[in-house]
Amino acid sequence: MNKPLTITILIAIMTFAFSKADAQADTLINFCAQHIPSSYISDGQVYQAAIAKDETAEFHVTFYGGTTYRVAACAGLNDGNLLFTVRDSEGNEIFANVDHKNAPYWDFQFASTVDCNIEAMLDDLAPDSGFAILLIGFKN
Repeated sequence: MNKPLTITILIAIMTFAFSKADAQADTLINFCAQHIPSSYISDGQVYQAAIAKDETAEFHVTFYGGTTYRVAACAGLNDGNLLFTVRDSEGNEIFANVDHKNAPYWDFQFASTVDCNIEAMLDDLAPDSGFAILLIGFKN
């Protein structure tokens, strides 16, 4: 094969692979969004990471005092596939969904503004997609 044809074939294969991954992530985002009802307004971001079973994704979020938030977490098309833990900036655990039967979402309200880290990892016992998806909404 000549070099230009080889490069063209490689580009086509990579484009197909990336578009398939994007379609899978879009499906997961839509599934996860069902946990953010219309009474919540999205913060406008999709927190996502490609992770393996032995990896942890970390997301940095600021929650403002006096506001009610909902964090929804998904890693597949079944609820409870993603374990997530919310910690303050000093590492103190605020919430872990593993303590609540792997709840796919949870509501939070903070008295004052708090910078948090949300750690997400795949449940070893559940089928997964290899993507960690978090969505955050706040009450109007």
